[in-house]
Amino acid sequence: MRELVRTNDAVLITAIEALLNGARIEHLVVDRNISVLEGSIGIFPRRILVSEAQVAQARKLLVEAGFGHELRPYVD
Repeated sequence: MRELVRTNDAVLITAIEALLNGARIEHLVVDRNISVLEGSIGIFPRRILVSEAQVAQARKLLVEAGFGHELRPYVD
């Protein structure tokens, strides 16, 4: 799995999840339940991960949707 986006913006996560679901790109949002530890103040970022096989497709989708600036750097 590759990290696609890291953010503490819950609305952005929801929007990106909707895009990925619409394109049938399997993904995983990790650190979602960290709010139990932080007290729901939103300081810890959540990460969206996609499989190696779909990372290029997911990155292209987010760029086309205007979220390219949110992408994590791609390192081979």
